[in-house]
Amino acid sequence: MPEPVPRFGDNASANGRLPSRSQAPGQVYKRRGQRAAAGGADAGDGATDRAEGRTPNMAQKNVLIVYAHQSASSFNAAVRDVTMKVLEEQGYRVTVSDLYAMDFRPSCTRNDVLGELKDPELFRYGEETMHAWKEGRLSHDIVAEQRKVEEADLVIFQFPLYWFSVPAIMKGWMDRVLTQGFAFSLEKMYNHGIFKDKKAMLAFSTGATQTMFRPDGLNGDINVLLWPLQNGTLHFCGFQVLAPQIFWCPAHSPPTVRTAMLEEWRSRIGGLLAEEPLTFAPCELFDLSFQGAFLLRPEVREERKLHSYGITTGHHLGKPLPPDNQIKALPPDQNSVKEDLNN
Repeated sequence: MPEPVPRFGDNASANGRLPSRSQAPGQVYKRRGQRAAAGGADAGDGATDRAEGRTPNMAQKNVLIVYAHQSASSFNAAVRDVTMKVLEEQGYRVTVSDLYAMDFRPSCTRNDVLGELKDPELFRYGEETMHAWKEGRLSHDIVAEQRKVEEADLVIFQFPLYWFSVPAIMKGWMDRVLTQGFAFSLEKMYNHGIFKDKKAMLAFSTGATQTMFRPDGLNGDINVLLWPLQNGTLHFCGFQVLAPQIFWCPAHSPPTVRTAMLEEWRSRIGGLLAEEPLTFAPCELFDLSFQGAFLLRPEVREERKLHSYGITTGHHLGKPLPPDNQIKALPPDQNSVKEDLNN
């Protein structure tokens, strides 16, 4: 069953949301930086931090929120505002790419490559944009987003779930911004990926209830739905993927429940960068050669026969899926995949 497109239209008094900020597309929110430009204290001023209730942070961390919702009065807008407020109070520098406000172009076309093509007879988007990235010939809007990713310690993708995936405008951001060379290469992927020192996560609302996304629910297991995005996109580029924040069915929830969702997220935000990431199968478990067909090494396959579950949601090996593999991080001492790698 496809996920219905949520219609929010909540008013502020009904759902406890913060007033939405007026913002320019892609605006960087850094109030302390503005004070510094005027001759005041900047982020490194510990006394000012303490006086204003923030934790002093000598090495300021950067967070990028890639945001896709059309309405300033939506529940998603409330989530974004809470995220920004808490992170700013803790000394983070927050950048928001508001894709609809930016009128971000999602389609992958010849216009993304400046100058001549390497092969004018057959346009291959991946090949051409890889060369354009190497030679500094990508379109300016792509370059601007890539710079934001480069600066970020954490990237949060926030959106309402459309058709069991991200909205088209966010899919276009992923297709255009995460180009070969910049975000991945044949030598640098998964746990050895280019962004292996960065963290990323999904924060999204659904139009269906939580029970509908259980393994025995009408829509099927949410872990299976999340695998392509979290493993095939984020982890493929090397990101350490944090457990998603899922806001279940806010459009059909009473105000007290929507407020509780926001408060739960508020309590989590400050510790995101310290969280353990989700578990994925490391490259070391596979024979990374054409001769070995990029399959599990025989000794790994043999060892996994002793386990009750598959390795991950995608690498199930015909066994039951590891419970909540894509929505909950395991403590390090319970992570059998890491244990296999260390043995």
